[in-house]
Amino acid sequence: MSKENPTAQTMYAIHSSDRLKVLMERVGTGEAITSRELAATAGVAHGTIGGLMSGAQRIVPVEKAQAIADALGVKLLVLFVEMERAGRSFIPAQASA
Repeated sequence: MSKENPTAQTMYAIHSSDRLKVLMERVGTGEAITSRELAATAGVAHGTIGGLMSGAQRIVPVEKAQAIADALGVKLLVLFVEMERAGRSFIPAQASA
């Protein structure tokens, strides 16, 4: 029987920084959004968005991932991949590039 940590936060890895940049060129409204605007709209630090765009940061908690996806007007799994499966963390191949 597997024991899951109920306080463990589900983490998400970004598919690719290029996908984020493309989605920022045309959000749900049809207009572009800057990294600072995205950070403010999603309620996350500008450094988080910058890190995701540059590839310096690839992993964020579910709340941040969902907020970023919502701010861009896309579903969570369009931009991120869930990292926890069967109690193990991993980064899928498509998220490691």
